[in-house]
Amino acid sequence: MELIDGGLSPAHGWHPGEELATKIRDHTAKLGVIGLGYVGLPLAVEMAQRGFRVTGIDIDGSKVESVNAGLSYVLDVPSHAVSSVVADGSLRATQSFGALELLDSIHICVPTPLRKTKDPDLSYIIAALEAVHNHLSPEKLIIVESTIYPGTTRELILPILERSGLTAGKDFFLAFSPERVDPGNKTYTTRNIPKIVGGVTPRCTEMASLLYQQIVETTIPVSSSESAEMVKLLENTFRSVNIALVNEMARMCRMFAVNVWEVIDAATTKPFGFMPFYPGPGVGGQCVPIDPFYLTWKARMNGFEPRLIELAAIINSQMPEFIVTRIADALNKKKKSIRGSRVLALGITYKRDVVDTRESPAVEVVRILIEQGADVSYSDPFIPKIDIAGRLLSSTSLNGELLQAIDCAVILTDHSAFNYSTLAADSALILDCRNALKNYSGENLFPL
Repeated sequence: MELIDGGLSPAHGWHPGEELATKIRDHTAKLGVIGLGYVGLPLAVEMAQRGFRVTGIDIDGSKVESVNAGLSYVLDVPSHAVSSVVADGSLRATQSFGALELLDSIHICVPTPLRKTKDPDLSYIIAALEAVHNHLSPEKLIIVESTIYPGTTRELILPILERSGLTAGKDFFLAFSPERVDPGNKTYTTRNIPKIVGGVTPRCTEMASLLYQQIVETTIPVSSSESAEMVKLLENTFRSVNIALVNEMARMCRMFAVNVWEVIDAATTKPFGFMPFYPGPGVGGQCVPIDPFYLTWKARMNGFEPRLIELAAIINSQMPEFIVTRIADALNKKKKSIRGSRVLALGITYKRDVVDTRESPAVEVVRILIEQGADVSYSDPFIPKIDIAGRLLSSTSLNGELLQAIDCAVILTDHSAFNYSTLAADSALILDCRNALKNYSGENLFPL
């Protein structure tokens, strides 16, 4: 098999998928995306912008209506980008899985959360696959982007699809390509983040790679779907472990009366062998708190105890309690207790400048404060209302009068929209969990 001009060209004779490969190269292939969330919508828009006809499928009617109206609900996708491809007919959205019948390629981008027991919940992906199976026909390419444990594509997904009587690598093509979205990142987007691709057969890898070559700048094929699945889990487990390390360092530095931020900045000057990570109230989002559990669950199923990975998750999960302890320490300095004190949480999303509170440690900090009797309010320009511990809270506007009325402000998420000079000047007491006030040394600043 030779690769010519970014596409498949058989050196001798006929090979499976030639008709589909021609459609992909000509951009006449009809593409579909199941799940129009923070992964699926950017992918669908990117495909449409590259000249493909794209159908987005989602069971959430409000998302379908928004897309068809040319409106974006994902921070990283501007509405003008959606309206442009909807207006020229390149993108449409539907709730009907009947649309799968006419598609040449189907990308599955549905959630894969954890159950309360920290086991993988694959119910969304199985439901999507059953729909695909019902409309599977020869010359279709199925690509899974949802996070899954190693072996899922071959052990779970492949048997569901092959119940149709069709064979992967011959009649249809199946691959895994992990999403690598970083919400709020203005530099790295769907188009320029390298795309890992691993199929259940070499031909499946080639077909999936060919499609992504039309859409993204860099495609990186690996030897199998298992390797591609493991890549995603390594990336986010790497982050989880290193964040846990620096969170533990922050707690030790507090014990030794050392400024952890100064230590990290100084260590970063080493030109080799060190990569900076930063402490905070914990980890959040859809990936870092979740993905390591997919890996540890599968490891335990095979008799391996991934102690380091599990310990990292424990350390990170303990950070909200540590933050509340620091708030209590700060209030004690003023001869006050948490119960009855007015505490202002600054930022409620899991990271700066995103509209996302999934697994947010800031939410957990607020929940603990409420349970301990604090009078809690919050300010977040991205989240106007939120229910925490059975209480519906509304974001409050920051002003000098508010700041002077509270007993303690705590920076949980360092949104760029916050006026940190005003916060520093007007707060009677402020706990900075993100080093947002690194150039401020007032007596009202209480360190992490």
